[in-house]
Amino acid sequence: MKGKLITFEGCEGCGKSTQVRLLQEYLQTTNQQFLMTREPGGTKISEKIRSIILDKDNKEMVDECEALLYASSRCQLLKERVLPALDRGEIVIIDRYYDSSFAYQAYARGLGYDFVAAANNFAINNAQPDITIFFDIDPYHAFLRKGGADSTDRLELAGMEFHNKVYNGYRALMEKFPQRIIAIDASMSVDAIHNDVISLLKSKGFIQ
Repeated sequence: MKGKLITFEGCEGCGKSTQVRLLQEYLQTTNQQFLMTREPGGTKISEKIRSIILDKDNKEMVDECEALLYASSRCQLLKERVLPALDRGEIVIIDRYYDSSFAYQAYARGLGYDFVAAANNFAINNAQPDITIFFDIDPYHAFLRKGGADSTDRLELAGMEFHNKVYNGYRALMEKFPQRIIAIDASMSVDAIHNDVISLLKSKGFIQ
């Protein structure tokens, strides 16, 4: 792949999506070619899968189904948009990627690393991130900052015990992949976090 794949990860309310928007603005003003997208979603089919996953009325969804739906959405996004952009030599930034599946389904849901890895081996077609930025803030303070859970989002409504497991899952992934997953303190101001993101990506040679 000629392009660079950059992924953003973090717990609910970590400020990740705000940083995606600010990075997008930076890349636009500096005239750099990029694709910005999100998971689950990013294509017509993937967005429909997203609506199924997050629908608060789908309380009967089993954990294995949830994990496989994420992998399906990911596969569609990669084949339809991400891999072509990388082949064109573009920078690709994804708001969540397969590390979310490991944190949420493997660790927090208890499905185990091997199950999630097997599902995603089919989905990602070897498209590994060049760098993953983890916005590090614990769930209690993240939800406090965002004003509580979204009442329409099934994952946000899963409870604090679940979200603490998600956070610990991310910490375990950081220990497992220390060269790829880099933490940024997400308790700082929005501007300070943005400056750290830009500095980090510039230092790695991923952006100008």
